Amino acid sequence: MVDADDTDPYRLREELPDPKTFIALREAAGMPARSLEGVERGLSNSLYGVVAVHEPTDEIVGMGRIVGDGGTVYQISDMAVHPNHQRRGLGTRIMTALETYIDDTAPPRAYVTLIADIDGFYEEFGFEPVQPASRGMYRRTE
Repeated sequence: MVDADDTDPYRLREELPDPKTFIALREAAGMPARSLEGVERGLSNSLYGVVAVHEPTDEIVGMGRIVGDGGTVYQISDMAVHPNHQRRGLGTRIMTALETYIDDTAPPRAYVTLIADIDGFYEEFGFEPVQPASRGMYRRTE
């Protein structure tokens, strides 16, 4: 995937990180922990994924993926950029790649969701709060 000029040290790749990198990147970004077992199962069930790679070090420094049924429901998930590489537009580039995948593959009237933990970022991509019409909810397994 070509997405930047030759002087840009970052490249996006259409792939998923390995489970240990996934866990480490979530931790670095301050996101809740996931079990290795869950990550190993979950990553292989992704519809699509993108990683941001810092080319000078070949390190994965950002990621995002889409989960869902591939027809009626798509959820943008696990958007993370390592703090040492934030504020360089990587989150926007990752999100743009995810949105392009959805625009290219989702049938009409598909429902695209996400859980936002950053104010103002996802609104730029057309996402709106679900309240008061609906209410987001969750629970964690032990």
